[in-house]
Amino acid sequence: MLVRSTTKYARISPKKARHVVREIQGLPVSDALDALKYTPKKSARLIFKTLESAIANAENNHELSADELIVKEAVVGEGPTLKRFKPRARGSAGAIRKRQSHIFITLTDEFEAPEEKQRSGKPKKRDTIKSLFGAGAKPAAKKEEAPAEETEAPAEETEAPAEVVEETEAAKESAE
Repeated sequence: MLVRSTTKYARISPKKARHVVREIQGLPVSDALDALKYTPKKSARLIFKTLESAIANAENNHELSADELIVKEAVVGEGPTLKRFKPRARGSAGAIRKRQSHIFITLTDEFEAPEEKQRSGKPKKRDTIKSLFGAGAKPAAKKEEAPAEETEAPAEETEAPAEVVEETEAAKESAE
């Protein structure tokens, strides 16, 4: 059976509260309460109260034992944002957003084994050296170009007429 509890309009940013909520999902209620009790954050206190409310709902309304309950789902949603302004230099104003959040906790008495994630056939796209050069390959070393130049140079000398070679040598000497 599912038991829910909600805290609305909690004066904390949802982003800050989600860090704490991620830690208690899937835990037994006793472990979740211990984790929240010793977490030094404001959101932990708010989530602790919501979790205690969910436990009380399960015991009083559905006659369930608190020892058998598991945190099935803990979600922090975004609430309305209070918009304020702070005076800045030269008559301008800076916006201040005071965020609120809604905390939802769902408990269950049924143990569900976590399902394995099924992989898709496509590999993930990554910008790493492994993806550029292959899985185990190292970057290819530069090929030696010196032997290739040596083989081309004699071929040019034999093909070029002697007059052209003399003109190019004369041009180099005059340039120096």
